[in-house]
Amino acid sequence: MSKKKMELSEEERRLIEGLRKRPQMKERMAAIMEMSLSEEGKIRSADEVEAELIKEVRQLGAVTMEEWGAGAEKAAAAAHQKKNPGSYPTKKNG
Repeated sequence: MSKKKMELSEEERRLIEGLRKRPQMKERMAAIMEMSLSEEGKIRSADEVEAELIKEVRQLGAVTMEEWGAGAEKAAAAAHQKKNPGSYPTKKNG
């Protein structure tokens, strides 16, 4: 049986590119996807699935906030440096 080449939409390409740049986020999303696809295994009840999903979503939230914070910090530093070209981004000793 031959495999039909599947075309990705622009939205799907952006999602894949974004996840490749953020491996921790990709890992969390993959775990959530695996849960949704799993028909059996170690998780047996709806309560267990819900608990595991809550755990994964919390971890995804933490990773997202870390990524956002790092980006926001870089943007703020760049904006400050642009407004104040003579300033230094390091702490002053002493």
